[in-house]
Amino acid sequence: MTDPRPPRFDDDFRQALDDLFAWRRDVRRFRPDPVDEALLRQSLAAAHRSPSVGNSQPWRFVRVADPERRAGVVASFERCNADAALRYADARQAQYRALKLAGLREAPVHLAVFCDEATEAGHGLGRATMPEMLRYSVVGAVQTFWLAARARGLGTGWVSILEPARIAALLDVPGSWHLVAYLCVGWPVEEHADPELVRHGWQSQDATALDLIER
Repeated sequence: MTDPRPPRFDDDFRQALDDLFAWRRDVRRFRPDPVDEALLRQSLAAAHRSPSVGNSQPWRFVRVADPERRAGVVASFERCNADAALRYADARQAQYRALKLAGLREAPVHLAVFCDEATEAGHGLGRATMPEMLRYSVVGAVQTFWLAARARGLGTGWVSILEPARIAALLDVPGSWHLVAYLCVGWPVEEHADPELVRHGWQSQDATALDLIER
């Protein structure tokens, strides 16, 4: 059986894709409305089509629905966030404390995304000298999920101000699973083309990040 013909991506598609990239935001403010299960599953299916080193597919998505476990995640965030604020002084600390850095209490869906570092899938191909490629593969799946969810109108927020070992223990996952991302998913309260940290004066866009370095 021959493969189907590959699709042709025209200018309209490329413009829509650029718009998707531009409007993908790290969302912290969510409406409480439930997320349709079909939309969530479609976004996860897209994530599972992400590339991975040696085709190892090491990502493990865990839906966190239990209220006590969610409360434990919120407690971890609050501890870490309080400690992080102390790293700054004076006006910068006040600015940090004013930022909303997670939508853990509001988001209807929580997804913890782990890397299964004991997976035998892929037979170790491509990671003998760079074992971190397993985690990078999970990051790629997170990005694919994020874009697929955004294309369906859903917002996603990546919460990194957490204790990875504590979250793994709370969720009772295998010891070989390493937390890569904790995602809040739901319907955004507001839509913005610019990143929130730019909008609130924390950090402007770095033009030098676009430079192509020649060697």
